[in-house]
Amino acid sequence: MVVIHYTEMTSADVALERMCDPEAKVSAHYLISEAGEVTRLVAEEKRAWHAGLSYWRGHKDVNSASIGIELDHPGHLHGYRDFSEAQFEALVPLVARMVKEHNIPRANVVGHSDVAPARKIDPGELFPWERLAEYGLCLPTPKIELGDPFDNDGAFYLALERFGYDITDGHKAVEAFQRRWRPRKIDGEIDGEIRAILFQLLLDRDRGVTR
Repeated sequence: MVVIHYTEMTSADVALERMCDPEAKVSAHYLISEAGEVTRLVAEEKRAWHAGLSYWRGHKDVNSASIGIELDHPGHLHGYRDFSEAQFEALVPLVARMVKEHNIPRANVVGHSDVAPARKIDPGELFPWERLAEYGLCLPTPKIELGDPFDNDGAFYLALERFGYDITDGHKAVEAFQRRWRPRKIDGEIDGEIRAILFQLLLDRDRGVTR
């Protein structure tokens, strides 16, 4: 897996200092500054403490099966804004190499909020997932074919868990799903549009489209 985060700190130097502090007990494999400078902090074959308590597609210890990339960014705490072009241009070849070298499915290139929906919201609704998908490095938002198939919210939650999310906190899980797949409206409420998106994602996966 590849897990993308933002630092939610005031500068890359501050983030580096924290991730290099043993007392902080937090780390990542890479940090990409807003200027596009890539710093490797942990070797990819080693475990980094970036995901925390997390879950994705049956894996309850995401840190043991993932590479963490921190993006230098103020986050929602310090003034949320678009990610810089230089940073994105540095991210693309890094993720492309990882996906190829480690045979990582596009469906396993995710955000921190996807694997820890009850605790995290990064990299947030402004992260350019669709642009990353154009390079074949993550899943694009699917084109809806069949509409809303779920009879009730319980069926939706079961399908959400089947797709990969931890649904222990259902409202937060729905918010995380919206943040990734319909970022223009994040309210934690289940509606026909997100039901249709989830069904299409599962349908595409069953067809082998969403590897």
